[in-house]
Amino acid sequence: MRIAVIGGGAMGSIYGGHLSLHNEVTLIDTNQAIVSQITENGLLIDENGTTNCYRPAAQTCAAEGQPADLVILFVKALFSRAALEGNKSLIGPCTRLMTLQNGAGHEDLLREFVSEDRIIIGTTEDNGAVLGPGHVRRGGAGVTNVGMLTEDKEQFLLQLKEAFDVCGFQVRIHNNIQQLIWDKLFTNVSLSALTGILQVDMGYIAADQHAWTLAKRLIHEAVQVAEAAGLHFDEEAVTQKVYQTSVNNPQGCTSIRADLRDGRRTEVDTISGAVVRAAARYNAEAPSHAFVVELVHAMEGKR
Repeated sequence: MRIAVIGGGAMGSIYGGHLSLHNEVTLIDTNQAIVSQITENGLLIDENGTTNCYRPAAQTCAAEGQPADLVILFVKALFSRAALEGNKSLIGPCTRLMTLQNGAGHEDLLREFVSEDRIIIGTTEDNGAVLGPGHVRRGGAGVTNVGMLTEDKEQFLLQLKEAFDVCGFQVRIHNNIQQLIWDKLFTNVSLSALTGILQVDMGYIAADQHAWTLAKRLIHEAVQVAEAAGLHFDEEAVTQKVYQTSVNNPQGCTSIRADLRDGRRTEVDTISGAVVRAAARYNAEAPSHAFVVELVHAMEGKR
């Protein structure tokens, strides 16, 4: 399979590296240092106690030529449009676009580039960290959950599963992938948003009465919006899951917290903002999430 991975960070490198074992893979990143390292010395991934070298092709932008069978988007969500606009030559009449990015609602943007039946959305339980240009650490392997917005008439997901699994991934195909995406979103719109605003570790949210009250309010609103969208969740179970995530990761640092701390723009628009947009679409209410989006953007402006 001809695969293009846009984004050479931790996750893009992990997927791009492993998929290059049995596929024709090109990893695209605007950082010339990453591209040079991969081209000259290979893509280095620390995993299972050793450093492995993978050999995907690497470019700063897509060259004109044959479109990819699959384009996987691994940039931060706020850069998705620019990444796709700058690499349109990868997208042909049969190309599928796939996102495993944090948050929800990415399909709204992908529809601008391909038809709905060629969009794949999902989540990944893999995790990693960047050690240097073209050098990452794979913290742990997990399931790659995927699904489509329409019926998979051409059975492409089965082809994708075969191509990924032989390279060391565990792909699980879901008929209702939105249920899974929102299940993960509840943690992000509560813990991630609040730790960013408060600039605290994840454990603080469950430990502090006032922070936990705010988290529960955000969870309640998000569950109500999900219900309006036709998804069904047990709010008590969701709340307990978020609570345990906070307790089990006392020193955890979320991406929104790190971005605000370091003066970077955040992905709040595809996290809390996804709840706000869904609320507007399905005639529901999400005032707390709307407030969070504006507050996080105000904090971004401090840089």
